[in-house]
Amino acid sequence: MKNILKLIRLRQWVKNVFVLVPLFFGGALMRTDALIPGIITFFSFCFAASAIYCLNDVIDVEADRRHPVKCHRPIASGEVTIRQAYAFMTLMLVLSMAVLLLLPSHRIEVGAVILFYFCLNVAYCMKLKEFAILDVCIVAFGFVLRILAGGVASSVVLSNWIVLMTFLLTLFLSFAKRRDDVLRMEQTGIAPRKNTIRYNISFINQAITITGSVMLVCYIMYTVSPEVVQHFHTNYLYLTSALVLVGLLRYIQIAVVDKKSGDPTKVILKDRFTQLVVLLWVISFLFIIYVV
Repeated sequence: MKNILKLIRLRQWVKNVFVLVPLFFGGALMRTDALIPGIITFFSFCFAASAIYCLNDVIDVEADRRHPVKCHRPIASGEVTIRQAYAFMTLMLVLSMAVLLLLPSHRIEVGAVILFYFCLNVAYCMKLKEFAILDVCIVAFGFVLRILAGGVASSVVLSNWIVLMTFLLTLFLSFAKRRDDVLRMEQTGIAPRKNTIRYNISFINQAITITGSVMLVCYIMYTVSPEVVQHFHTNYLYLTSALVLVGLLRYIQIAVVDKKSGDPTKVILKDRFTQLVVLLWVISFLFIIYVV
């Protein structure tokens, strides 16, 4: 069972919290009619993502066996066979679609988004991840699909700023993750991915700076936009921009100084400073829109 949980990467399910982003920014977290569909969609996306993880590990099995860390993955280590991996991939996809039957409405639309996500990532695993820049854009777009599915399921209209911020934030995190691959390549002389040779530290650092900066600008523009001020009846959301800036700087510190940005999920789950900043941001955002 332990190896199966590692195969479907249960810890990575935290990424699918992005499905609930529309509810958070839409002020609908307290609405049961929006929250329940959001949670159902969250689990559907979790199962779909796990199906992709199974396929990815099957395709990358030989490369993983040569990797100092990924060699411990269930398929690469021989704990799970390729046939078993395909069986669990199928099971995860079936569960993903089956869970959507619990949705009170918009099942077809949400299902279409998740199936598109699945097909796009199959193409990513098979070939598209070999192309530098395109690979991180596809990863970031996958998170945009998450918030789109969450918005449709919960009947929450997405702001253009939210879509842009989601894409830019996850693009920022993806470039930071690629930085770890480049460092490993420089240390060992072996490229962890085929496209790693198309990246270098100088390019990655500039990409991180650009995406982080533009993301911060988008967030500030979101907080002061007339439609947001009118929707939440407050002019104080811009104050939370300080915490967003601190969070971005902390992650850049982890990537550039500590050189530990290889797993964004691990950073979020283990770095206490990052957790504190995120918690303070959530509390302050909710306090401003619900109390002030």
